[in-house]
Formats: sequence, C-alpha cells, structure tokens
Amino acid sequence: MPSKKQATGPGFEKSLQALEKLVEKMEQGDLSLEDSLQHFEKGVQLSRACQQALKEAEQKVEILMQKNDQEDIVPFDSEDT
Repeated sequence: MPSKKQATGPGFEKSLQALEKLVEKMEQGDLSLEDSLQHFEKGVQLSRACQQALKEAEQKVEILMQKNDQEDIVPFDSEDT
C-alpha cells in the first residue's frame, strides 16, 4: 500500500525525470517565450519538490542514526564528489 505522501504527488524519481525532460526541451530553443516561461515555472516546482524529498530523506537518515546511538553524523557535501 503506498504511503500518504506517495499518494498525494509524484515520487522523487518521477519529478526528477520530468525536470530533466523540461530542461532538454528548453535547451533545444524551439519554444516560444510564453511556453518557455511555463516550462520554467513547472521546472521550479519540480525542483522544489525534489529538494523537499531529499530534505525529508536526510532527516529520516539522521533520526535513524540517532536512534542507533551514532551521534557523529557528517553532512553530505556534493562538491566533494
């Protein structure tokens, strides 16, 4: 049975795929200004949804680590990869 959050909106992977498709379409440069703005607005919404999903996942990991008495939590820094 899907969780309440999954039932209310697309999952992280689907949002990310949709965002990637929007970016590809916009990079082609074939869209009108109005269409580009609509795509941009949708992209911002998808980006925020992805960021929120990642933030929630990070919080869950921190809670699990704390429950296992692992206090030394090192934040992930994407610039190191």
